[in-house]
Amino acid sequence: MKDRPVEWSRGAWIISTHRDRLDLDMVLALLRETHWSDTLTAEALRRAVANSVCFGVYEGPATIGFARVVTDLATYGYLTDVVVASERRGRGIGSWLTDCVLAHPDLQGFRRLALLTRDAEALYARAGFVVGAGTLLYMERKPPEDAD
Repeated sequence: MKDRPVEWSRGAWIISTHRDRLDLDMVLALLRETHWSDTLTAEALRRAVANSVCFGVYEGPATIGFARVVTDLATYGYLTDVVVASERRGRGIGSWLTDCVLAHPDLQGFRRLALLTRDAEALYARAGFVVGAGTLLYMERKPPEDAD
Protein backbone atom coordinates (compact mmCIF):
# COMPACT_ATOMS: atom_id res chain seq x y z
CA MET A 1 0.00 0.00 0.00
CA LYS A 2 1.45 3.35 -1.01
CA ASP A 3 -0.45 5.70 1.28
CA ARG A 4 1.39 8.58 2.90
CA PRO A 5 1.84 8.45 6.68
CA VAL A 6 -0.09 11.10 8.60
CA GLU A 7 -0.41 11.94 12.31
CA TRP A 8 -2.90 13.87 14.41
CA SER A 9 -2.73 14.67 18.13
CA ARG A 10 -5.29 15.64 20.73
CA GLY A 11 -4.10 16.01 24.31
CA ALA A 12 -2.44 12.75 25.35
CA TRP A 13 -3.72 10.88 22.29
CA ILE A 14 -2.06 10.42 18.91
CA ILE A 15 -3.52 8.89 15.78
CA SER A 16 -0.92 7.72 13.29
CA THR A 17 -0.99 5.88 9.97
CA HIS A 18 2.66 4.81 10.32
CA ARG A 19 2.41 1.02 10.01
CA ASP A 20 5.74 0.45 11.75
CA ARG A 21 4.30 2.03 14.89
CA LEU A 22 1.46 -0.51 15.14
CA ASP A 23 1.70 -3.10 17.91
CA LEU A 24 0.01 -5.91 16.00
CA ASP A 25 -0.32 -8.07 19.11
CA MET A 26 -2.27 -5.29 20.85
CA VAL A 27 -4.35 -4.59 17.73
CA LEU A 28 -5.17 -8.29 17.52
CA ALA A 29 -6.18 -8.31 21.20
CA LEU A 30 -8.47 -5.31 20.62
CA LEU A 31 -10.05 -6.89 17.56
CA ARG A 32 -10.58 -10.24 19.26
CA GLU A 33 -12.83 -8.47 21.78
CA THR A 34 -15.25 -7.52 18.96
CA HIS A 35 -18.15 -9.51 17.54
CA TRP A 36 -16.66 -9.38 14.03
CA SER A 37 -13.01 -10.38 14.53
CA ASP A 38 -12.95 -12.78 17.47
CA THR A 39 -11.36 -15.51 15.33
CA LEU A 40 -8.90 -13.30 13.41
CA THR A 41 -5.41 -14.79 13.17
CA ALA A 42 -2.14 -12.90 13.55
CA GLU A 43 -1.17 -13.79 9.97
CA ALA A 44 -4.47 -12.55 8.53
CA LEU A 45 -4.11 -9.30 10.48
CA ARG A 46 -0.53 -8.86 9.23
CA ARG A 47 -1.69 -9.23 5.60
CA ALA A 48 -4.69 -6.93 6.16
CA VAL A 49 -2.47 -4.22 7.68
CA ALA A 50 0.03 -4.48 4.82
CA ASN A 51 -2.73 -3.95 2.26
CA SER A 52 -4.86 -1.26 3.93
CA VAL A 53 -4.54 2.31 5.15
CA CYS A 54 -4.29 1.76 8.90
CA PHE A 55 -4.92 4.12 11.81
CA GLY A 56 -3.46 3.39 15.23
CA VAL A 57 -4.63 5.32 18.29
CA TYR A 58 -2.04 5.75 21.02
CA GLU A 59 -1.94 7.03 24.57
CA GLY A 60 1.76 7.19 25.36
CA PRO A 61 3.18 3.85 24.26
CA ALA A 62 -0.17 2.03 24.60
CA THR A 63 -2.27 1.16 21.56
CA ILE A 64 -5.84 2.06 22.52
CA GLY A 65 -7.60 2.01 19.16
CA PHE A 66 -7.41 0.97 15.54
CA ALA A 67 -9.18 1.36 12.20
CA ARG A 68 -8.35 0.53 8.62
CA VAL A 69 -9.58 1.40 5.16
CA VAL A 70 -9.46 -1.16 2.37
CA THR A 71 -9.03 0.97 -0.75
CA ASP A 72 -7.61 1.48 -4.22
CA LEU A 73 -6.62 5.04 -3.13
CA ALA A 74 -8.54 6.42 -6.12
CA THR A 75 -12.26 5.64 -6.23
CA TYR A 76 -13.45 3.55 -3.30
CA GLY A 77 -12.76 2.78 0.33
CA TYR A 78 -14.25 0.43 2.88
CA LEU A 79 -13.86 1.50 6.50
CA THR A 80 -13.54 -1.51 8.78
CA ASP A 81 -12.11 -2.82 12.05
CA VAL A 82 -12.85 0.38 13.95
CA VAL A 83 -12.20 -0.41 17.61
CA VAL A 84 -11.36 1.50 20.79
CA ALA A 85 -10.22 -0.25 23.98
CA SER A 86 -13.24 -0.86 26.18
CA GLU A 87 -11.81 1.12 29.12
CA ARG A 88 -11.30 4.17 26.85
CA ARG A 89 -14.76 4.24 25.25
CA GLY A 90 -17.12 7.13 25.88
CA ARG A 91 -14.39 9.76 25.61
CA GLY A 92 -14.89 10.73 21.96
CA ILE A 93 -11.96 8.70 20.66
CA GLY A 94 -14.08 6.76 18.15
CA SER A 95 -15.57 9.96 16.75
CA TRP A 96 -12.14 11.56 16.50
CA LEU A 97 -10.72 8.43 14.85
CA THR A 98 -13.51 8.55 12.26
CA ASP A 99 -12.84 12.26 11.65
CA CYS A 100 -9.14 11.50 11.08
CA VAL A 101 -10.00 8.73 8.61
CA LEU A 102 -12.18 11.17 6.70
CA ALA A 103 -9.41 13.81 6.75
CA HIS A 104 -6.61 11.56 5.45
CA PRO A 105 -5.29 13.19 2.26
CA ASP A 106 -5.07 9.89 0.36
CA LEU A 107 -8.73 9.10 1.06
CA GLN A 108 -10.25 12.15 -0.63
CA GLY A 109 -12.33 12.36 -3.82
CA PHE A 110 -13.73 8.82 -3.70
CA ARG A 111 -17.02 7.99 -5.35
CA ARG A 112 -17.86 6.15 -2.15
CA LEU A 113 -16.49 5.40 1.31
CA ALA A 114 -18.54 2.55 2.73
CA LEU A 115 -18.86 0.70 6.01
CA LEU A 116 -21.03 -1.87 7.72
CA THR A 117 -22.18 -1.49 11.32
CA ARG A 118 -24.65 -3.22 13.54
CA ASP A 119 -24.26 -1.08 16.66
CA ALA A 120 -22.59 2.27 15.85
CA GLU A 121 -24.97 3.87 13.36
CA ALA A 122 -25.27 7.09 15.41
CA LEU A 123 -21.48 7.55 15.55
CA TYR A 124 -21.14 7.24 11.78
CA ALA A 125 -24.24 9.33 11.07
CA ARG A 126 -22.63 12.22 13.00
CA ALA A 127 -19.66 11.89 10.62
CA GLY A 128 -21.92 12.20 7.56
CA PHE A 129 -22.50 8.55 6.69
CA VAL A 130 -26.01 7.69 5.53
CA VAL A 131 -27.84 4.43 4.97
CA GLY A 132 -26.98 3.20 1.47
CA ALA A 133 -29.31 2.95 -1.48
CA GLY A 134 -32.19 0.63 -0.65
CA THR A 135 -32.32 -0.73 -4.17
CA LEU A 136 -28.84 -2.19 -3.96
CA LEU A 137 -28.41 -5.75 -2.77
CA TYR A 138 -25.52 -6.58 -0.45
CA MET A 139 -23.90 -9.80 -1.61
CA GLU A 140 -20.92 -11.77 -0.42
CA ARG A 141 -19.04 -14.93 -1.20
CA LYS A 142 -17.68 -17.06 1.60
CA PRO A 143 -15.45 -20.12 1.38
CA PRO A 144 -17.19 -23.48 1.75
CA GLU A 145 -17.55 -24.65 5.37
CA ASP A 146 -15.31 -27.67 4.74
CA ALA A 147 -12.48 -25.63 3.12
CA ASP A 148 -10.20 -26.16 6.13
